[in-house]
Amino acid sequence: MPDLPPAALRLRLDAGALAANWKTLDVMSGAARAGAAVKADAYGLGAAQVVPVLAEAGCADWFVAHWQEVPEVLRHVPGAGISVLHGPMNHADVGYARATGVRTVLNSLEQVRRWREAGGGACDVMVDTGMNRLGLPMAALGDPLLQGLQIDTCLSHLASADEDVAQNAAQLARFAEVRAQVRARRYSLANSAGIGLGSAYHADVTRPGIALYGGIPRGEFVGRIAQVAHPEAAVIQVRTLQVGDQVGYNATFTADRPIRAGVIAVGYADGYLRTWSGGKGHFLWQGCRLPVLGRVSMDMTIVDLTGADDCGEGDWLQAYYNLPDAARASGLSQYELLTLMGRRFARFT
Repeated sequence: MPDLPPAALRLRLDAGALAANWKTLDVMSGAARAGAAVKADAYGLGAAQVVPVLAEAGCADWFVAHWQEVPEVLRHVPGAGISVLHGPMNHADVGYARATGVRTVLNSLEQVRRWREAGGGACDVMVDTGMNRLGLPMAALGDPLLQGLQIDTCLSHLASADEDVAQNAAQLARFAEVRAQVRARRYSLANSAGIGLGSAYHADVTRPGIALYGGIPRGEFVGRIAQVAHPEAAVIQVRTLQVGDQVGYNATFTADRPIRAGVIAVGYADGYLRTWSGGKGHFLWQGCRLPVLGRVSMDMTIVDLTGADDCGEGDWLQAYYNLPDAARASGLSQYELLTLMGRRFARFT
């Protein structure tokens, strides 16, 4: 087979900003050590690109959700530093954990039993302190099955750390009870936003995710976290609209003047959703702001090239993707903005 031609979509990762973000979060974690949540293919940015950068920066603890996410991370870092948050649902999961050396996170007594029956070994344990998602209930902490378990990291997860609400203090108090009842080498509670809540929440290991990749979950991160993801799309056609010409599906835009328009190779199949339609989204070319015209299609978006007279077919436009600003404009969360980006982007640093 011949080599594929270059993609018309690319996602540039600022490796320097990514490494700097991790170092900032590590410093903000105080006496704790910052790890990295690299689940969902490193929040959509590509674990193959992200993990080596963070490892070089000094990260040694990695958190994924699914077992299927392990191999890509394992190509770059030792298995002993990788934790699988969903835990062992069956004996195949247990066997895979033991064969690769990755740490399974045990979320229920049934998972604890399954792990012990296979011979046990180093593991992590998740305890639910109020999110009512994954984790052992507080009432199960005295169960004999937990006695003698070789727990590397005992974890819980904050539900509302991006807000200043009473739930944070309530979970912190319950986590203190967990630490008194569960013997582990290390303890971990804080996600990205939890780091911003202060040292009481940091424990031994923090688990930043969105802030690594340029997200701002709380005010404490403003001015300290840099944009990492820069999506770009190629112009695949330039056309001239006349007064009265209608644009895109359902003709939601009608030209009120002659407009030089560009059709670019990105659409909702790539995660650039219809929420950006009608001028909510815009692209940049040599500092010029190019608003979206009409409705975003599956594979294409049309932009106004007014003021970008030299921009033509084959040129690259950069989506305005500062995460907090883009979230406000689109109505999507900062998490969705990253994880929705599809496989057609060529990812590179």
